[in-house]
Amino acid sequence: MLIKSLLLVVAGYLLGSIPTAYLAGRLLKGIDLRRYGSGTVSGTGVYYHVSRPAVVAVGLFDIAKAALPTWLALQWGLGLGAALMAGVAAMVGHNWPLYLEFKGGRGHSTILGTMLVVFPWGFPWLLAFIALGRLLGYTALLSLLGVASLPLLTWLTGQPAEVIWAGVAVLAVTVIKRLEANRQPLPPQGPERHRALLNRFLHDRDVGPRQEWVERKPSAVK
Repeated sequence: MLIKSLLLVVAGYLLGSIPTAYLAGRLLKGIDLRRYGSGTVSGTGVYYHVSRPAVVAVGLFDIAKAALPTWLALQWGLGLGAALMAGVAAMVGHNWPLYLEFKGGRGHSTILGTMLVVFPWGFPWLLAFIALGRLLGYTALLSLLGVASLPLLTWLTGQPAEVIWAGVAVLAVTVIKRLEANRQPLPPQGPERHRALLNRFLHDRDVGPRQEWVERKPSAVK
């Protein structure tokens, strides 16, 4: 059982590493999304730089990347803990893909995929935060609040401890990814560096208005 669980976690990471948004950029526009906008390989990059309709296909595939190993763990009787570890591993693979020098996306779709299997109410909950953020123009901040509220939601609804701790885990991965920002350089020590870190945490970008950040072209991306 332990060996099967570990193999499924590794498989979850490798499956999560499939860079759907990057492939969409290459196939549809011949571009490398890591050189556009925020530099993340995400649905947002596809939306602004590749094709808006393609966002649907990319999002569904990314949801499936986490849902499949999570579901398989339950079907094979490996337990809820193994299922959640496989789902979180898919998120880690999405954020730090093996195939793209560990420069990936933000993992929201993979969180949705895991929640869809183990905690279905978490799917519309997080999706509502993302949709509201898109509507109000504060997608990054609202999505962070949605992820941050998942542990509380799972606790209030009486979910098993494994699900609650998985909520804590995806929040931690989300924060680490925002601060790390695909290893983009930070300003030197001082107020500018602190401001950039705060912007990364709250707004998922370093500086400047959101539209200017997400619509940057290669000439503006270091």
